[in-house]
Amino acid sequence: MRFGRTLKNNTYPPWKEEYIEYDKLKKLLRESSSAVGSSTGSQDDDEWTEDDESAFVEELVNVQLEKVAAFQSKTLKRLDEETSECEQKLEPLGVGIESGKDGAEVKQDDKPKVGDEEKKQILEDVLKKLDSITKETNELERYSRINYSGFLKACKKHDRKRGNSYRVRPLMQVRLAALPFYSEDYTPMLYRLSAMYSFVRQTLDGKAQKLSFAQNDEAGTSTYTSYKYWVHPENLLEVKTIILRRLPVLVYNPQTSKIAEGHEPDPTVTSIYFDNPKFSLYSKKVQHEPDAPSLRLRWYGQLSDNPDVLFEKKIIKEGDVSEEHRFPIKNKYIKPFIKDEYHMEKSISRLADRAGSDSTKVEQFKTSVADIQSFIKENQLQPLVRANYTRTAFEIPGDDRIRISLDTNLAFIREDAIDSGRPCRDPEDWHRSDIDNAGMTYPFSPIRKGEINRFPFALLEIKIRGRKKYEWIDDLMSSHLVQEAPKFSKFVHGVAELFEDYVNSFPFWLSLVETDIRRDPHEAFEEEQEKKAKNANDEFVIGSLFGAGTSGKRGSFAGVKGSSFKKATPSPIGSPAPKSSFPGGTTPRATADMTRVSNDKNKSGKEEIIDEMDSDEDDDNTKPDANVTTLDGLRNLFPAFSTSRYARAHRGGADAKLPQGISRPEYWIKDQGPIRVEAKVWLANQRTFVKWQHVTVLLASLGLGLYNAAGVNNDIARGLAVAYTMVAVFAGIWGWSMYMYRSRLIRTRSGVDFDNIVGPTIICGGLLIALLLNFVFKYRAAMAQREGDKPSNDTAILTTMLYGGLEL
Repeated sequence: MRFGRTLKNNTYPPWKEEYIEYDKLKKLLRESSSAVGSSTGSQDDDEWTEDDESAFVEELVNVQLEKVAAFQSKTLKRLDEETSECEQKLEPLGVGIESGKDGAEVKQDDKPKVGDEEKKQILEDVLKKLDSITKETNELERYSRINYSGFLKACKKHDRKRGNSYRVRPLMQVRLAALPFYSEDYTPMLYRLSAMYSFVRQTLDGKAQKLSFAQNDEAGTSTYTSYKYWVHPENLLEVKTIILRRLPVLVYNPQTSKIAEGHEPDPTVTSIYFDNPKFSLYSKKVQHEPDAPSLRLRWYGQLSDNPDVLFEKKIIKEGDVSEEHRFPIKNKYIKPFIKDEYHMEKSISRLADRAGSDSTKVEQFKTSVADIQSFIKENQLQPLVRANYTRTAFEIPGDDRIRISLDTNLAFIREDAIDSGRPCRDPEDWHRSDIDNAGMTYPFSPIRKGEINRFPFALLEIKIRGRKKYEWIDDLMSSHLVQEAPKFSKFVHGVAELFEDYVNSFPFWLSLVETDIRRDPHEAFEEEQEKKAKNANDEFVIGSLFGAGTSGKRGSFAGVKGSSFKKATPSPIGSPAPKSSFPGGTTPRATADMTRVSNDKNKSGKEEIIDEMDSDEDDDNTKPDANVTTLDGLRNLFPAFSTSRYARAHRGGADAKLPQGISRPEYWIKDQGPIRVEAKVWLANQRTFVKWQHVTVLLASLGLGLYNAAGVNNDIARGLAVAYTMVAVFAGIWGWSMYMYRSRLIRTRSGVDFDNIVGPTIICGGLLIALLLNFVFKYRAAMAQREGDKPSNDTAILTTMLYGGLEL
């Protein structure tokens, strides 16, 4: 579809006159047959004069761009004022504590009373107004996006037709940077609207207007919050050194995780994204439609080394919850799988043999295979674009609370066969054999111009588990070293750069790629402080509605570190490190992944973190709900207040107070990281167990011998035999129990002492009693023989056996 028709279909009727006049620009460019003095719809370059160029640039830059930017700014200001008016109408109904004259607190009881009828009318009026504001905010975002695409299209048409003499794209980049109407962040306004919606609906339903501080401590602590940034090559080394001071680099070893070799280079990651010639998946991603799917193949290193290839499908649902289906596939099976000729029968059979045919893993594996195969067939998908980059991962081994990845040497390559006359890829193959067979690496010099786009910056992604605040990360994210790119997607950017003629929508960050993202440190600091001051005021309003006001005035929290919402992701202050943020916690995902790389014991530790952090898609972070967001605003107002189980249990207790910013550790440093126990420790425990079994066998043999040698009527001998046997049984049980007990202590690296004297004491006491009885019997036999009484045969045998046992 041509852009003119796309613009017409996406025009909001009330704002019809405020859109870019694309047809007028085409006439000035003489792209239309109705242009003055044109009979064929095209003119030679020598007929394009400076006056024509001036007229086109004047209309494009000084008229159309100024009109669109002014309307967007005016509309946003109007919506912000209308939002403030709604907040003022709801203020008398709020339950918060506000500051009155001279700093005196004005509680709810001191506010003027509002009747029930009047209150209901106010709420209904505000609800209608909120609906109108929300609708126009959504339309304003679409307005900015479609006009932004129109200016880029117009520049491209001009440079293509008149580029030999004049180029307008550089000028447009400068003007777009000065009038960034397309990059406005509507998140703070949406949070304010969300808080008012919640307040109005709860009040109309007759529910209490307050926030529950009894939130589940695990909510938000077992999920990752993702932040994405661009890094200029000149700042790359400084960013790396800042991270290296806190987190080590994970050394990549493709063979085994047991050997860490420092000379191993960072791995190259290759992703091939799928789409159809209509670019339907791309359009859904750019327009942020719900349930926008994506499909890719991904592997590490060179394909000629036969690495594990992963087939992955991801769907971003409402609330930014991702649903994933993935499974490994061999190189030789990819082509027949895409053509619906192979259905992973061999992999399913092997998995069924290991886990059982009725296993849940087998069923989920089958579901993943069927879902991806039907998705390819229904949407007629084909490999479209390749993304190749080098990844450096940072993480403390065994501690996954902070994960940072840095992608450099990023290149996008066309992988399509859309142009049947000159396909980039063999239509009968699933990848470009000229790249993989030759083992090409960055910068991919043999690739023809127009088939490759080299991204000029590095990509920094920071993932934080839970709600704990890290000051050094906040300092890095707000510094001049990085440029925020919250919704950056490799798939979207690759398609927008390489298939510009095929698509009519572009991501908002596209024009920033050709600009200098370096900033002055002082200016970056001032911008961050202004942003915090603005967001602190928004949080004040949210808190006042729900009973979380403060005695200070608006803006008084502008200097609080981390008080901003940071691109729809709150960063609370004073939250203690939760239990689930330490190793052992899991990241819940709605996924059908049956062979996740991170669970593969043969996978290296570096490759595990690469696989876990490879979130190429936008909106990949799991965001908290509205209640949690508002709760974080209150935590900014009350930094010392904590809602964790630990804090609730010890609040007001006799425990000594720790300094600010210091929390009591729940795990020792020695307990972090993977369990590594020397072999001699296990062998010592086994050797002790074998010794106990040796004693058991000797005592049992002695008891059995005594019992067999004693006569039927010799109760004394039989009693001693039973005593020896009982001691033997106790020795066996004790040896086994102590072996298992010490094995558990070794596995858990417990500090408990391993020695235990109870068992040896009981056994020694039992043997001592038996030996004393043996001595008594021997003594009585000797006395009887001295007196001339000949002992019976049974007594002689018993005495001999007992004497032999004593010697043993």
